[in-house]
Amino acid sequence: MESPQKKPPVIAILGAGIGGLALAIGLFKRNVQVTIYEAADKFSMVGAGIGLGPNSLNAMDIIDPGFREQYDKVKTPNEKPDFEHSVFDALYAEEGFGEKRGWTRGLIGAPYFTRSSAHRRDLLEIMDNFINKGNVRFGKRAQSVEQVGDKVLIKFRDGETEAVDAVVGCDGVKGITRRTVLGEIAPEEVQPTFCGMYIYRGIIPMDKAKGILGTHAGDAKFFMAKGKAVAVYPISQGREENFVFFVSDPNPWLYGDNTIPCAKEEMIEDLKGFDGRLIKLLDYARPLKWPTWHHPRTSSFYNGRVCLLGDVAHACSPHQAAGAGQGLEDAAVLSHLLSLVKSSDEIEAAFRAYDAVRRPRAQKVVITSIEAGNIYIWQHPGIGDDMNKVVENANQRLHWIWQHDLRADIEKAEQEFYRLVLEQQ
Repeated sequence: MESPQKKPPVIAILGAGIGGLALAIGLFKRNVQVTIYEAADKFSMVGAGIGLGPNSLNAMDIIDPGFREQYDKVKTPNEKPDFEHSVFDALYAEEGFGEKRGWTRGLIGAPYFTRSSAHRRDLLEIMDNFINKGNVRFGKRAQSVEQVGDKVLIKFRDGETEAVDAVVGCDGVKGITRRTVLGEIAPEEVQPTFCGMYIYRGIIPMDKAKGILGTHAGDAKFFMAKGKAVAVYPISQGREENFVFFVSDPNPWLYGDNTIPCAKEEMIEDLKGFDGRLIKLLDYARPLKWPTWHHPRTSSFYNGRVCLLGDVAHACSPHQAAGAGQGLEDAAVLSHLLSLVKSSDEIEAAFRAYDAVRRPRAQKVVITSIEAGNIYIWQHPGIGDDMNKVVENANQRLHWIWQHDLRADIEKAEQEFYRLVLEQQ
């Protein structure tokens, strides 16, 4: 007799940000059905600029070649040919940007690298077009995620409960799925860690940016000083400039998840010593201190039939422009593995193979990102304010991220998956 055909597993994604949508796009491309549960009432287009390196674009190609094609239509390169292959130009934040010292340029990049970035809104609009709206349920804020037998129960704040075969948590740096995965095996790792710096940020129309920064607008720049810095780069196909001020804060962040309102005078005081042109950018910043968080240690990306993807797994500081790319890499690997799953009893093998391949690399990105952040605010003990050393280090530290062979990772993960499936038979 033929064995009865097993039903495909019921899979839920919690969170419709970049990571969750990327995973869904990859699964739909591979004919794997999934339901996305999103706390908001619609896709959130709120956010700022996102930088994507070659590894991110490769991940898009693997997830769905159409995804990469659509991104190419809205991406924003550096404006001037001199900066085409530069992730940023390192300059002093002091009056004159270092020209008084004879410093005029500190290019970070590689011949194979082409700078591209996007407004988060533009990226999410592209991704939205790949999603079947019937597979998304809005207004579903999860209250708890619990494994009961061979099912995962999702309890929502509206009182509804869903029983599914697997949950992929894409619910952000402080998402509840992190407690489900780590609460028993490593409770000290559940909460994110303050990165030791807060930010001021904003978006300015490009014509206004050029009026303030002159020729420094339109291309990615990183203006550095002791304990503080500002990154600026073009988004929205050159119509806008994104800027992020970083301010070191050695004290614990005592305000929970919240941003802290502040006076403009306080922002100016924080940035004392900066060139007046940079201070003028604050006219376009919201008067808020945004804390930065990361997950410097995560002992597992899965527990049973619950798995973590994106920031809830490996939130990192933004200093290597690598966070979104790591979420895309997660989605490329996990969508492939879940397409191999024939029944719900193979789910854990897929999650275990994903964890084995993705966690070491993603964790290294977390650790090296905060290291880069400290270098760029001149707080690295071996580099300090030596800009030649800053540039030398920056030009060496990104290749392993950009040039990674993601297809080899997927092959390795597939082999591990089949080994684990055989092992459990």
